[in-house]
Amino acid sequence: MAWMALLAAGAFEMAGVAMINKWHNERNWLSFLLMLGGFGFSFFFLSIAMETLPMGTAYAIWTGIGASGGAIIGMLFYNEAKDWKRIVFIAMVLGSAVGLKMVS
Repeated sequence: MAWMALLAAGAFEMAGVAMINKWHNERNWLSFLLMLGGFGFSFFFLSIAMETLPMGTAYAIWTGIGASGGAIIGMLFYNEAKDWKRIVFIAMVLGSAVGLKMVS
């Protein structure tokens, strides 16, 4: 259950990051509330995951999901660069998160 909460926290972190861009472009209440909601739910699910998982592992995986997911969302929806070097480093971040799970 803790790992599912951590994945949900990472997904909401990605949504919050995407909403930062939406808020930056549109400056309306809906964008602002969606951004707050994304980060709020992210912290909520992270706190649930940290009841069971070690803090260092949970935080590292949560930030890895958020950083990688934010970069992927940027490439897919906001025309950010899609060169092979970015993809290699995103894969390295995700590989590190999997490695932490394997040794935890």
